[in-house]
Amino acid sequence: MTSQRTRSRMVDRLREKGIANEAVLKAMGAVPRHVFVEEALASRAYEDTALPLGMGQTISQPYIVARMVELLLKGRTGLGKALEIGAGCGYQAAVLAQLTNEVYAVERIGPLLEKAKANMRTLQQFNVRLKHGDGHFGMPEAAPFDSIIVAAAGAAVPPELVRQLAPGGRLVLPVGGDAQYLSLIEHTPQGYTETRLDPVRFVPLLPGVQ
Repeated sequence: MTSQRTRSRMVDRLREKGIANEAVLKAMGAVPRHVFVEEALASRAYEDTALPLGMGQTISQPYIVARMVELLLKGRTGLGKALEIGAGCGYQAAVLAQLTNEVYAVERIGPLLEKAKANMRTLQQFNVRLKHGDGHFGMPEAAPFDSIIVAAAGAAVPPELVRQLAPGGRLVLPVGGDAQYLSLIEHTPQGYTETRLDPVRFVPLLPGVQ
């Protein structure tokens, strides 16, 4: 179930669901998702569904990962310096790392961060820098970022993340409580624009660290 053929079938399903960017599809196919899930769930690793990680967290559905990364990449040749908020087990950061040489990721839950670090070592993915911190504040010491992706939903767009966008940069994140949607924030020469997109369901973006 963890063969390249199984990954290829996942990519085919993503294409059927509307993911058209070949660079994104290639990145999704390059990352062994089974490495990032619990051993008991390895047989389900390539299903198009979110899976539990423990501690109330999930590994995101492959389609949602691909959709958000495609929004970041659209019309651009690369992601540039990328920041992920809510690294979890590191899966989405590993996908981002296929599309840029510089990925930073923040995770508020210490044991999950350690799991992400172990997964990066397993894959020898050395261009991802992981930090234990509150995602609302981003990573100002490494800002500005060309691409920011958030894997948890806040009631509003965190202003610190917007401030850390480079000119021409993009921020993709879920926003809302009971009803959530994907939001695309772009830093244009005229200022910041927001586009509301697909309805989604994410775990909440919580403050603090643990």
